[in-house]
Amino acid sequence: MSKVFVGLSGGVDSSVSAALLKEAGYDVTGVFIKVWTPPFFECTWKEDHLDAMRVCAELHIPFITLDLEKEYKKEVVDYMIAEYKKGRTPNPDVMCNQYVKFGGFYDFARSRGADFIATGHYARVASDATRELSIINYQLSNKLQIQNYKLKTGLDSSKDQSYFLWTLKQEQLSHILFPVGGLVKTEVRKLAKKFGLVTADKKDSQGLCFLGKIDMKDFLKNYIKPKAGQVLNERGEVVGNHNGAVFFTLGERHHFTVRTIKSQNNAERTRNDAERGEHENQKPYYVVAKDVKKNTITVSHDPKASIDGDSRKVFEIKGVNWIGRAPRSGARLLARIRYRQPLQKARFMIYDSRFKIHFDEAQSGGAPGQSIVLYDGEQCLGGGITS
Repeated sequence: MSKVFVGLSGGVDSSVSAALLKEAGYDVTGVFIKVWTPPFFECTWKEDHLDAMRVCAELHIPFITLDLEKEYKKEVVDYMIAEYKKGRTPNPDVMCNQYVKFGGFYDFARSRGADFIATGHYARVASDATRELSIINYQLSNKLQIQNYKLKTGLDSSKDQSYFLWTLKQEQLSHILFPVGGLVKTEVRKLAKKFGLVTADKKDSQGLCFLGKIDMKDFLKNYIKPKAGQVLNERGEVVGNHNGAVFFTLGERHHFTVRTIKSQNNAERTRNDAERGEHENQKPYYVVAKDVKKNTITVSHDPKASIDGDSRKVFEIKGVNWIGRAPRSGARLLARIRYRQPLQKARFMIYDSRFKIHFDEAQSGGAPGQSIVLYDGEQCLGGGITS
């Protein structure tokens, strides 16, 4: 009987994952990962911990609490704050998966004899031998010692989390199970009720990995001092103000103030110009550029606007990880620049060991520090961080 440690978050997805594995005949142990929580925010970890314990009691499986506070604080929180201070926009959920769930937790489980770890991620694992690995035929593929494992998108496209998993490697995939990856959310809810799980009707958590719905700007203001700055339009005119360029990411449309536009070239505008300005201000503005040194952000009504030529079509990525083989230079692939974005057509290019993504269409977002993830159909190939 294969032994599997399931990362229980106290939510419905990981709860159903544990139930499905037990039903399939695995030796299941539930593990709640305790991470660092900010002292100035009220977090729900105690409630989640209790729900995870209840699930284990309902399933009659062992329960363990794993303390990864130091790892989370260093690799996720400290990294995130440092990146924002540099004017970059990090993705803490990617780091959480890399260093906590599939780092500290993975190592902990394997060191204690677990054949697999499992989580409630909406993603799938496949191999050349089995095409798509279910929780039942996974054992067969490992007996065959298959090395070519593939990460695929979750069946429920609205919940797919492969974007956050691009740092996984072959060795890890051979010991990872995603039991709900082949299900849609409504099926998961029905299974939770079938198994009698206390989490069946629990709302999905939102926001930062593990910490839940925390406003990022409110969080960062405890570590980065707000500094008043100017909001500019595409012509370089001052049209408003904000509390610090470091707090903004490209594509954002909130937390800054825009007043009626007045041209710097004319002391007075015509009545028609003024009316046009009032009408324009009713449209939403999006951040299309920021200058941390000057503490300015530039906004536009067009979220795809660029003040840097074709910089919104071509991106260089660093810190690249390939889950399997690296794609060849010139390959036509699909890519996404942010979570839940529809996959975009792009060409992958290599220039003197530098990796660049050439999108067919201009992209909003893609600020330095964010992840760009590459796909071949449903298969997640890997990704990197925008430079």
